[in-house]
Amino acid sequence: MDAETDRRLEALEIKASFADDLLEELNRTVARQQMQIQHLMQQLRALQEQLPAAGTPRSLRDELPPHY
Repeated sequence: MDAETDRRLEALEIKASFADDLLEELNRTVARQQMQIQHLMQQLRALQEQLPAAGTPRSLRDELPPHY
């Protein structure tokens, strides 16, 4: 191999190394975000369970301000 080929090969290896590092970092980011999404979905389900069921008749007394 000549010097030009060696230089080009080395440049390609450096680029591939950076691409591998970037891919690994992106994979970690996606995995972390997936865990956050799952946690938020659990919190949303818990909040939905706390809400009264839709269509349940509510008393008008529940709507009165506290000073009445």
